[in-house]
Amino acid sequence: MNDEAKQWINRYIDAYQIVTRRINARMRESFDLGLTSEQFQILRLIDGQPGCTSTYLSEALCVGKSSITAMINRLAEAGIIERTRDENDRRLVYLAISENGRAIYETAEEKVLEVISPYLMNFDKDKIEQFITMFERLAQLMQDPGGRNE
Repeated sequence: MNDEAKQWINRYIDAYQIVTRRINARMRESFDLGLTSEQFQILRLIDGQPGCTSTYLSEALCVGKSSITAMINRLAEAGIIERTRDENDRRLVYLAISENGRAIYETAEEKVLEVISPYLMNFDKDKIEQFITMFERLAQLMQDPGGRNE
């Protein structure tokens, strides 16, 4: 790896750490709903995935199934999500946001928008689009263990 590539990687890591720490801290401050940023991410994934399972969440968040199970249990005990067993295969358990959880999720989503939008608004619309497109491309490449998307 050449020096230029190392500099890019170090700049990326430095910026990533600052951005994620600060956004997570501001989200924690604004989540007066007793919801963590990890729980918000779980709700966001459940909301976007009909027939969501714990396996899907585990893979999407790159965490072990036992960690996901513990998080799901806390959300279910708080009445934020509901579990439903598949009628044909009782081993399959689907996750959905409860009615109470929907209100919490929507409020948290509004707060996330309030936290992030002031930062994005410091850039021109075309630069925001370019940044997000490139970040989505990086996310797409990260889906492949070798970093190549053929």
